[in-house]
Amino acid sequence: MILFLGPLMQLSMDCPCDLADGLKVVLAPRSWARCLTDMRWLRNQVIAPLTEELVFRACMLPMLAPCMGLGPAVFTCPLFFGVAHFHHIIEQLRFRQSSVGNIFLSAAFQFSYTAVFGAYTAFLFIRTGHLIGPVLCHSFCNYMGFPAVCAALEHPQRRPLLAGYALGVGLFLLLLQPLTDPKLYGSLPLCVLLERAGDSEAPLCS
Repeated sequence: MILFLGPLMQLSMDCPCDLADGLKVVLAPRSWARCLTDMRWLRNQVIAPLTEELVFRACMLPMLAPCMGLGPAVFTCPLFFGVAHFHHIIEQLRFRQSSVGNIFLSAAFQFSYTAVFGAYTAFLFIRTGHLIGPVLCHSFCNYMGFPAVCAALEHPQRRPLLAGYALGVGLFLLLLQPLTDPKLYGSLPLCVLLERAGDSEAPLCS
């Protein structure tokens, strides 16, 4: 979440309601009831994060890692994850939402950032040994979407906003290793699997 410090600041700056009103909306049972009856919300915030992390992290990583090692698996698994999002091309072409060139350009961009995101959640899964972190991260990122950097550059409060973006990236990089230290999370199933396979030198496991 700290990586999205800039986008969160941008969201709060552009939101017409103040913090107290926003919290009331977020905590209101009626708001949650409305979300739970919205199939698109359920797909994006619950079903997709849970199923995709289960398939691409919890199932695929343990199959790839013993064959190629943890490092290559972390970067190979997200490629399948990125390709799995190509179905959006069919949807956009069917409904003619844009030109063919723009659709394929958008798909290539989406493949790139979903692959990077997949590598990050694979890293989280390996380092923590739990699926809950990747699932929550996936759900949050689905809600936030890709940061609107261009809008931030043209924002009336551009300087503090860009400072927030930079601070978020800096804190993310600074805290990534210590907050995912395997010593904090106990036994790591994937690392145990690799040890049994004879690979006890996996750097991500320590």
